[in-house]
Amino acid sequence: MSALDVGIASFPVLMILIFLRVPIGLAMFVVGLGGLVMVTGDTTVAFARLKSETYGTFSSYSLTIVPMFLLMGHFATLGGMSQALFKAAESWLGHRKGGVAMAAIGACAGFGAICGSSLATAATMGRVALPELRRYGYEGGFSTATLAAGGTLGILIPPSVVLVIYAILTEQNIAKLFLAAFIPGLLAALCYVLAISVYVRLYPKSAGVRPRVPYADRLTALFKVWPVLLVFGLVVGGIYLGWFTPTEGAAVGAAGTGLIAFLNGGLTRATLVDSFYVTARSTAMIFFIVLGAGFYNGFLALTQVPQELSNFVVGQGFSPWVVLALILVFYLVFGCLMDSLSMILLTIPIFYPVISAMDFGLVHLADLQASAAMEVLKHGVPDGMAADMFDSIKSAIATGAELTRDQMKALDIRVTKAMANRIETEHVAIWFGILVLIVVEVGLITPPVGMNLFIINAMDRKTRMVDTYKAVMFFVTSDILRVILLVAFPSITLFLLH
Repeated sequence: MSALDVGIASFPVLMILIFLRVPIGLAMFVVGLGGLVMVTGDTTVAFARLKSETYGTFSSYSLTIVPMFLLMGHFATLGGMSQALFKAAESWLGHRKGGVAMAAIGACAGFGAICGSSLATAATMGRVALPELRRYGYEGGFSTATLAAGGTLGILIPPSVVLVIYAILTEQNIAKLFLAAFIPGLLAALCYVLAISVYVRLYPKSAGVRPRVPYADRLTALFKVWPVLLVFGLVVGGIYLGWFTPTEGAAVGAAGTGLIAFLNGGLTRATLVDSFYVTARSTAMIFFIVLGAGFYNGFLALTQVPQELSNFVVGQGFSPWVVLALILVFYLVFGCLMDSLSMILLTIPIFYPVISAMDFGLVHLADLQASAAMEVLKHGVPDGMAADMFDSIKSAIATGAELTRDQMKALDIRVTKAMANRIETEHVAIWFGILVLIVVEVGLITPPVGMNLFIINAMDRKTRMVDTYKAVMFFVTSDILRVILLVAFPSITLFLLH
């Protein structure tokens, strides 16, 4: 049995272990370790990797961002930020038909900006918003579906723990990924609000109406969310502006939310210890999954499965868009069965080489050259440039043609095909990462095994799961349409990177 055959055979073995409810981190660890022994023929390499991979994982500076973001989300809950966000959104939207549900979506988006976890956002906002939704006559299934969908915003709107892991796996810039996720995150919240609007018009009895709040009270409620804006602006803005690294930004965010929680009276010695305990437990779970994935992906790399799959797909001449669509459908289906972090750790080392080897035409050499040329020409015609050279450059820019070497020399610019390919690779990686994150998160609210659905329904035992399934399909439809939009127009995702 060749190394490639062993690598291919490991997939069904891994799936069987997962369906037998073996923790996914342990399943990947066992299959990876066993596979290394089979491929190398002895235990020397496997146990040597056991030492190096474990140390490399748990001592990684990049991964220190994970516990910081988790701690920041926990401090934000203690500081009453979730309640403040919901009250502010409710005061402005609650009087509309479906307005309290829309407010819950808005609060989830705001909390996601300082939490970074989908499940934590769903659970936290469920505790805050469910009583209000019941109070104003919202149907149980509609309420639970809304909060389950809103929870998915926690992992898309930066900062996001899963985006950090994706950045590490694909060696991409974390700040650029956070920036690229911003517009799709806001678009997701807007689409959910539209889905609520459609639902309450089709089912008028599903939602009551909250009395209109005076403008003075609205402004007071809005003022109380300043800590959220401050923390988000400081962390994400500071990272993007280069004030500090993503890890330092996460530490600043955790310290800031901790200080706010202390000033609000939510952070005491007991809750501080509990916060550290919960963060340590969640971090240990994530790190063990990362360790298991490291073993399994190292084994796959040794068997050449990702490389062979990439070569096969490229060699078949399939359209890049068809391959992307098939991969996204795969994520959509399996996202119903596995959590987002596990899915990304397991599949990105396999699918990313395939996607990165394809040409999606996101970056064109002529466009880069034209942009650089116009930057020079906006300051006037360079000294010594002949009139016919200037006219030829203007003509090339107008027709979208590539500049010649002499034209670039006259402009004193250098934009090569290698530079265009490098930018193309980066943009594809970022665009693909956002798309994957979205479709995996859709799995969290897709029946029958959406994890967010079970978390929210556990808080409302009176609501039948089938009622939640019925209502959540409006949000799933919204998500699928959004994915199609982002696939068709990559510039929506990449707009802030230009």
